[in-house]
Amino acid sequence: MRYGGLSLNTNQPLPFTYDRSQPFFERLNEWIGDVFYDLLPEAGLELRDEQIYMAFQIEKAFIDKKIMFAEAGVGTGKTIVYLLYALCYARYMRKPAIIACADESLIEQLVKKGGDIDKLSRILGLTIDARLAKSKDQYLCLQKLDQERSKDDYDEMYDDIHVELPAFVHTNQTLQSFHHYGDRKEYAHLNDEEWNKIGWDSFQDCFVCDKRHRCGQTLSREHYRKSTDLLICSHDFYMEHVWTYDSRIREGQLPLLPEASTVIFDEGHLLEVAAQKALTYKLRHDVVEELLTRLLENDVREEFAVLVDELISQSLHFSFLLRDLSKKVEGSNRKEITMTSQLLEEANRFIQLIARLEDEIVFESEMYTIDAYQLKIVEEHLDMIHHALKIFAVGNAISWVEETELGATLVIMPRLVEEVLKENVFSKNLPFLFTSATLSTSGSFDYLASSLGVEEYLSFSVDSPFEYSDQMELFAPIIQSFDDKFVYTKSLLEETNGRALLLFKSEEELHYFKKMTKQDRDFEKWHMLFEGDQEISQLIQTFQEDIDSVLCAVSLWEGLDIPGESLSNVIIWALPFPPNDPVFTAKRNAAENAFETVDIPYMLLRLRQGIGRLIRTHQDKGIVTIFDEELYKQEHLLSVIKEVLPEGVELKKKR
Repeated sequence: MRYGGLSLNTNQPLPFTYDRSQPFFERLNEWIGDVFYDLLPEAGLELRDEQIYMAFQIEKAFIDKKIMFAEAGVGTGKTIVYLLYALCYARYMRKPAIIACADESLIEQLVKKGGDIDKLSRILGLTIDARLAKSKDQYLCLQKLDQERSKDDYDEMYDDIHVELPAFVHTNQTLQSFHHYGDRKEYAHLNDEEWNKIGWDSFQDCFVCDKRHRCGQTLSREHYRKSTDLLICSHDFYMEHVWTYDSRIREGQLPLLPEASTVIFDEGHLLEVAAQKALTYKLRHDVVEELLTRLLENDVREEFAVLVDELISQSLHFSFLLRDLSKKVEGSNRKEITMTSQLLEEANRFIQLIARLEDEIVFESEMYTIDAYQLKIVEEHLDMIHHALKIFAVGNAISWVEETELGATLVIMPRLVEEVLKENVFSKNLPFLFTSATLSTSGSFDYLASSLGVEEYLSFSVDSPFEYSDQMELFAPIIQSFDDKFVYTKSLLEETNGRALLLFKSEEELHYFKKMTKQDRDFEKWHMLFEGDQEISQLIQTFQEDIDSVLCAVSLWEGLDIPGESLSNVIIWALPFPPNDPVFTAKRNAAENAFETVDIPYMLLRLRQGIGRLIRTHQDKGIVTIFDEELYKQEHLLSVIKEVLPEGVELKKKR
């Protein structure tokens, strides 16, 4: 398997004898049967009826080039199934298959040593060309590193990072071959706050960066595009590829991802969130000012310069007004905007000034006093700002403010993404596969399909092969306060000597729990691991290897796969209802019965995923505990939760 710096020949042979005069799917079907009935059992993997059923259901999506929702319970072995089809179909079509995972930690689990790709490679005797296409925010930004090191009080560890960069970054020497560097994973010792000071963010303008041709992010893109088998990315990155496709073509650049033979969305129920995130635009005054100031560095007409200055002043005024009209929302880092007539008037004035400047730029370009490339960049940015502000002003967006040391950031997100997904993604004549243990709601896939703009689809559900009644105990004690939860948690950790995963629904809850453990010496006996203290895949690896450790996280409700003793205890700190932020406020406002149609479906999907972290093999055993003071106060809430529990598992009040 190759997902490092080595490349392979293109058009690799199929893993079975085949010539193009034969029906491809007939030969593939025979080979898939051989793999499941002979090769995998010979390698020590158990024969699973659920896995074989899934395999021959998925085949329909590839034959008919359809969208399929494949809901497969924990332990089905769904990853092996879709990898076999993706690999063979990629080689048949001579285009890589794209596998989009919900987040970076899921990607790492897929490609790690001993993971499913590595396992298949060894069992089948194949060299699989699997390459990672990581999101931009997973890479070091050379400009931000320099900026951080220029500060008076910066940490010396950033000097160490600078010194350890490859030699070609600092010199003009020619780069002879792909050299991987700058990945977040290489700086696992940095916590999230330390990384954010030097990691790429959406306010970086890569087009005008003089280091872009030596940037780790750029170099990795040139490498992963040459994958012949599998190209693995996050949902976020795939959606960014979709939304930037046209603009990159206009700018004379290649799209972020190459043409694919098929697209597989692992944990596909989370794609809508990624789609909204990719369409989101962030507006901050200092970035606008820097962009417009570039124009004034040229020999421009006086009236043009006056207009640019006026627009910069309006941007600053609008930024101050936003800050004054936004208020903190409890349980969220997003500030709610109070929409006043004054704010809308200033937004519209901002829009009008941008429109005037865009007209003037056309005239100015004919004077040939501004570099054409620079002008094109400014035009692209202004066009995006113009579009974002227009949907903000007409109320066709979900908007909020984020406060940072650099000032107020206006975040503008479209309300609905179905139409864009329908037109730009699912109109393609490709097999699209959604996989997860939780895709349906009350036995139907319509809720997910409608949120993604999918009108026609194939689907199936297959249950987990595990005997949950023998392997899992589930408790929901009557809890009244944070202190009750804290004391109960301590007793649960004593019972299993750590070996626990604590799942929180917000960063605030996680940070408060962390603070409390630091003040209680009883917790010193366990190695407490907290999301945000290290790069996430390194944190997961430590948790798996240090059997008696405790992992506390917000983002690991899905995808975490830790078989064995290291995870014997799952503690759900509160029912995972959606956060109290502008995105879900907008969803609730648009619904007739928000609790039933927005809050409960979201909570149940996430709860099922969280419970699913415990049992990963037939040998696993353990306990799951749900803390929530509302659980026994609402009879309906208790009943809908009981309906989605694993078969044979009873919810008990006491240990």
